[in-house]
Amino acid sequence: MADQTVPVVTADGDMPAQVWLPEAGTGPGILLLQEIFGISDYVAARARDLAGLGYVVLAPELFWRVGVTRVESGPQMLDEGLALVQQVDWDSAVQDSVAALGALRDHPAVRGGVGLVGFCYGGGVAFNVAAVADVDAMVTYYGSAIPGLLELAPEVRAPALYHFGLADGYIDAGTVERVRASVTGQPDVSFETYPGADHAFDNPDFALHHPEASARAWERTTEFLAARLPLG
Repeated sequence: MADQTVPVVTADGDMPAQVWLPEAGTGPGILLLQEIFGISDYVAARARDLAGLGYVVLAPELFWRVGVTRVESGPQMLDEGLALVQQVDWDSAVQDSVAALGALRDHPAVRGGVGLVGFCYGGGVAFNVAAVADVDAMVTYYGSAIPGLLELAPEVRAPALYHFGLADGYIDAGTVERVRASVTGQPDVSFETYPGADHAFDNPDFALHHPEASARAWERTTEFLAARLPLG
């Protein structure tokens, strides 16, 4: 369970967001952007992991406009998640995330910089947010929308870490290489790939979980964030 639930003011009303605080009570901020399953147990676990490292973590409920916080685990979860994504306007989700970024910067517990971490759907949203708002770092895991957003790559100027599996059934290896070619022209970009890893390889509650790739990607994520969002 999150330590706090806070409202994020948007042009269309208040969006709920969940906040996890580090033991110290203050720290740099991480805007954590959900996969297609919403604020699932897995997303909450990653939020706790980041808070355990010393970050203030805010996860907006990006499906709030359709009245959903999370998709429950089970055999229909993928179909439910994909259906929800179709109901959420992309530009609205990006603007909601920009609003959440502002709320995170203004949170009294945040000290220092603010970064983005996004998974799957949220990985694409993070990429789009980084193109239109100032952030100090971005980590994106297999951002499913990124291949269709590559015209934004020159605008993503923050230090960035990209994770992609090379056995991704949704983003084939050729597309991964096209993304690599588009984003690595910017300074301070790390682009990591994982042979044998499919989409959603970091999620232990999903059938495509790849423990070795997950562990290695998390190690790289924590090292990257420590260097770009120092804890003081």
